[in-house]
Amino acid sequence: MDFNHQIQNALSRRAFLRRSTTGIGALALGSLLSPGAFGASAPQVDGAMKSLHFAPKAKRIIYLFMSGAPSQLDLFDPKPKLVEMTGKDLPESVRKGQRITTMTSGQKNLFCVGSPYKFKKYGRAGMDISELLPNLTKVVDDCTFVRSLFTDPINHDPAVTFFATGNQQPGRPTMGAWLAYGLGSANRDLPSFVVLTSGGGGQTLQTRYWGSGFLPAQYGGVQFRNAGDPVLFVSNPPGVSSTTRRELIDSANELNRMALGNLGDPAIAAQIENYELAFRMQTSVPELTDISKEPKEILDLYGATPGKPSFANNCLLARRLAERDVRFIQLCHRDWDHHGDLPKGLPTKCKETDQGAAALITDLKQRGLLDDTLVIWGGEFGRTAYSQGAITSDNFGRDHHPRCYTIWMAGGGIKRGLVYGETDDFGYNIVQDPVHVHDLHATLLKLLGVDHKKMIYRHEGRDYRLTDVAGNVVDGLIA
Repeated sequence: MDFNHQIQNALSRRAFLRRSTTGIGALALGSLLSPGAFGASAPQVDGAMKSLHFAPKAKRIIYLFMSGAPSQLDLFDPKPKLVEMTGKDLPESVRKGQRITTMTSGQKNLFCVGSPYKFKKYGRAGMDISELLPNLTKVVDDCTFVRSLFTDPINHDPAVTFFATGNQQPGRPTMGAWLAYGLGSANRDLPSFVVLTSGGGGQTLQTRYWGSGFLPAQYGGVQFRNAGDPVLFVSNPPGVSSTTRRELIDSANELNRMALGNLGDPAIAAQIENYELAFRMQTSVPELTDISKEPKEILDLYGATPGKPSFANNCLLARRLAERDVRFIQLCHRDWDHHGDLPKGLPTKCKETDQGAAALITDLKQRGLLDDTLVIWGGEFGRTAYSQGAITSDNFGRDHHPRCYTIWMAGGGIKRGLVYGETDDFGYNIVQDPVHVHDLHATLLKLLGVDHKKMIYRHEGRDYRLTDVAGNVVDGLIA
């Protein structure tokens, strides 16, 4: 071969990149493993954004997702008119021809049904809270209640997907994944996005509800299990020491780095980082998930029992994760889907969750964590003012209702002791201060210091964001 030709080959761009410590792939890997080594300076974040758009009011989110959609009419939005009209048809002037599900569209009558539960007003704002949530009343002045949230989908899976990703179709990143991608991690020994589940029955929880979508895989939620190893395969198998595991990971990563240098595939960089994180989690996760060392008064506050999985245990774990600066903590509690037998099912769900959720607010506050931790409680949509099926003295059900429902939030820059929005006398339509899911997403991001229009990711030739092409910040919710 001609000597000059060899020199040209050696100096070619491709050869240079390949030989420069495995090329661009190594640069990508280096930025993932040691973000601070690439010239970051305050105020900075360790994610793709590098710096925030606004001064943040919150550092992290704890999302208490009540899967199946709790009835706002029986918990937060009492309607005397519905009680008065129980057993009578919902006026057409209220429904306005709006879409309803196939589960009730075939009913001859859409009979109104008022809540059988007693309500009282609590706190500075005089928030109506049902007798089913006695513990929440103790922290009401730390909360804001949004009675005027609304969404687009009318069925569970697209509604959960929409709330999580801003789109009804699967395949896009979830809120937690966006934050892990944009803001990065504040704790190298734990994932940025952790998921805890509890309850049984009801709608199935799909893993894509906390997935990374088209973002690199390391930004997806890591589910901690309720029994056995908190994370599958994190513990060493019998006969394998930590030293052996470290050598195995080093060898695998060396091969992966070679492949990364040759191919430049971000998925390989994600795999390397996931191996490294998993090794660090072998120490951090067992200590984190052992709540038996918590003082008795804290266990009693939550109603938590070590070794007995529950929503209360998960709320305590959420506080422990917040202390360790995990960015997004999602608790999913199943079986709020009360199409029938609501008078039996709803009190059960409230009893399972009320104490733990209220204790989380109390505990965060007493530790000085509530100011920069945003807690959100709610489902994917609301429930109807009319009954699904017959109404009896001790039984009725409510169908899906996307037109309006209630969530509550606390901490992290949200106004406290506020009731935002209003619905009509039937709890069917919004009459004041509507808040779309896209608006809520935009507001949450601003609280975290992010302009929702600027945190984007290019995929298949298009720029995507959590709020898609919509969303307005609701300044009336921000302190």
